[in-house]
Amino acid sequence: MFLKRSYSPEIMDDFSILDERIDDALKELSVTNKYLGGISTSREGLKLLLNGNNKDNISILDIGAGASDILQYLNKKFRSLKFTSLELNKRACVYLRKNSVSNIVCADSRKLPVKEKQFDVVHASLFLHHFKEEEIKKLLKELLKICREGVIINDLRRSIFALIGIKIISVLLSRSEMFKNDGPLSVKRGFVRGDLLNILSELQVKKYCLKRKWAFRWMLVIYPD
Repeated sequence: MFLKRSYSPEIMDDFSILDERIDDALKELSVTNKYLGGISTSREGLKLLLNGNNKDNISILDIGAGASDILQYLNKKFRSLKFTSLELNKRACVYLRKNSVSNIVCADSRKLPVKEKQFDVVHASLFLHHFKEEEIKKLLKELLKICREGVIINDLRRSIFALIGIKIISVLLSRSEMFKNDGPLSVKRGFVRGDLLNILSELQVKKYCLKRKWAFRWMLVIYPD
């Protein structure tokens, strides 16, 4: 196992930051999602969850949305997809509006302004690793209440090779100081299989699919009871 899971806060967890640092980090995260498995992981999760269901107006809540770049891409591939971006950072909400996202809720995921079964799907990409295990369990309980089809988790796999890789990318390709700091820290806050299985066991989740994905990602699809 690679190290113990870190709980050190990332710069992005400081919601008092409302300047261009947020924009720069979101742009670079979008590039990372495009080339390092973010989009492909969520796309497979959505296909698996819907299981060929072609119903009209598939509603998705993108929680901890950031730039919602993955959902914007998937919106082009799934004709009937309608997504709502939920994001706490006000600067990120402005960034979403500037990038043609129309349905935005600027709110705290721990105080969801959402009704039970309001959405077909809840999508969380690079989001859960920002929380401690007890917080994750509470959050997943609430997410499973508000979806009809299930939850898609797209997050980081904790690995020494992932840490080396993100450090190289940060040094050679990144111009964002936030990305350079938060990228390696995110990997340290990521998950090994046992972490996720323990959370699912304690929540008594019976139906789920957990897969390793490129590059050092987890795809976790959870079905509601």
